Order: sequence, then C-alpha cells, then structure tokens
Amino acid sequence: QVHLVESGGGLVQPGESLRLSCAASGGYFNVFVMGWYRQAPGKQREWVATIGSNTNYLESVKGRFTISRDNTKNTVYLQMSSLKPEDTAVYYCNAVSPGGTYWGQGTQVTVSS
Repeated sequence: QVHLVESGGGLVQPGESLRLSCAASGGYFNVFVMGWYRQAPGKQREWVATIGSNTNYLESVKGRFTISRDNTKNTVYLQMSSLKPEDTAVYYCNAVSPGGTYWGQGTQVTVSS
C-alpha cells in the first residue's frame, strides 16, 4: 500500500511563490510516475503536471510551475511561481505504480490579495 502526504500549501498574494511537497511511503518510489492535480471550488479535478521519464505540464502553468522529484527522499515537489488567483485550489499528489493508483489527502493553496 502506498501512502502519500502533501504539505506546503497556504495563503499567498498574486505573484508570489509556493513549493508543495509530497512524501511517499510503501512501494518502490523510483518506478512511480508521480503527478499533481488540483480541484478548485465547484470544478472538476484537473491534471497539473507529471514526472516520469519526462515532465509534462498543463498549458496554463507552463513556465510558472516546475515538478521535480528526489528519489532518495521518496518525495515529489511542485514549485509554483508567479501564482495567480485562478491557481487557487486543493492540490493533490498522485502516484501511478504497477500495483495501482494512489492519492494524497490534498493541500489547500489560496492566491488572494
């Protein structure tokens, strides 16, 4: 069983930065394809970024968000810069492994002046 715990969310002003972390336990982290999703109030959950053999990003976050991973710490990160109010959402960590797909509990990111 894979357990994911996100951290790093908070309240920031437009233009500021945040770094989200997701620590994984269980399974073989090195083989996981890791991703970040988000869900804004009243909207469906949407994919934001993925890191596996390469990285991919939602068009609206390209150039502002960077996904990375540290396999020695079983952790994936989402560095978010130039944040906008429309980035406000609960951000979820996702792991895809040969044994299944797993989700964290989410961390709230609020961008507001």
